[in-house]
Amino acid sequence: MGKTSVLVVDDSAFMRKLISDFLSEHEQIQVVGTARNGADALTKIEELNPDVVTLDVEMPIMNGLEALKIIMEKCPRPVIMLSSTTKDGAENTILSLQYGALDFIPKPSGSISLDLHKVKEELKNKVILAKSANLKKVDNQLLQKPTSYSKIDSKNSQSPVSFDKDRWGQSIVCIGTSTGGPRALQHVLTKLPSDLNAPIFIVQHMPQGFTQSLANRLHTISSIDVKEAVNGEVVKKGTAYIAPGGSHMKIVKSGSALTIKIDQSDIRNGHRPSVDVMFESVSELNNYRKIAVIMTGMGSDGSEGLKKMKSKGVVKAISESEETSVVYGMPKSAVATNLVDRVANVEEIADVILHYLSPTYQ
Repeated sequence: MGKTSVLVVDDSAFMRKLISDFLSEHEQIQVVGTARNGADALTKIEELNPDVVTLDVEMPIMNGLEALKIIMEKCPRPVIMLSSTTKDGAENTILSLQYGALDFIPKPSGSISLDLHKVKEELKNKVILAKSANLKKVDNQLLQKPTSYSKIDSKNSQSPVSFDKDRWGQSIVCIGTSTGGPRALQHVLTKLPSDLNAPIFIVQHMPQGFTQSLANRLHTISSIDVKEAVNGEVVKKGTAYIAPGGSHMKIVKSGSALTIKIDQSDIRNGHRPSVDVMFESVSELNNYRKIAVIMTGMGSDGSEGLKKMKSKGVVKAISESEETSVVYGMPKSAVATNLVDRVANVEEIADVILHYLSPTYQ
């Protein structure tokens, strides 16, 4: 397989050189050019046809968001944003993921980061991953077929376990996702009704400083409430709680209520927040029917936690299909456990959740 060709876009000559040098260290990456702003980037993309573009958010003449919109419309390809961790930077980064950026790298100390070496390996890994990412547009006709779900051919799907409505009066939905997750979450959360009779707990792999902006963005376009989880808060139905970047989220019983515990305990398999940690905490909750969802992302986070959940209670597991996953890593690993009950395209997942939550579900 040939090298991954990359165009580096940043208004700082220093940053262009630094990023290019870092990427060129990898034997499978070739930096084919640089650009100083969005307009320059569009010209260079046409000339050089790179596999991947790294794109600064804040630039003169044409900023990263403006350039990204045109790239995804006219010459779609994997784009990795480089963003400052300021409030505005975080908000623009989340917006870029909605516009089609594959992923992002936070600049540790602002627009000119002398300490960019801190994220050097992450940057190289994401560029390599980007070339094989799935950027196909999903047919909107899928939205017209809310009940046509894909079933996985496993023992679980052949002999589904029904929830006992008398015993399992309360429900929990928990979702784990990574690369491609913000757009996937938008597909799911915006289709859930405001009177949803269950809380939703979400782990999205994301660094500190960005999950608040993600929650705010999703809240403004969803009927349900969406918020960044806060340590010690009492859980409410019809609310989606997103684990803060850089922290684990656990759900614990407190009297007759559920409360959220946020901590900085050890990183699990390279992640904090970790889907496994959240799923394992949910597995300890008795007398709840549980729905576990694993969507697009690299790696296997969530699979061990799913095993724990399935071993300790009545759980329905949903995995995003390979067809719509930007990166079919986490869902593939979940399917490999043979514990997934339904495989669904991302546009169908909300309907599957509602199907399992329905009091008439058999």
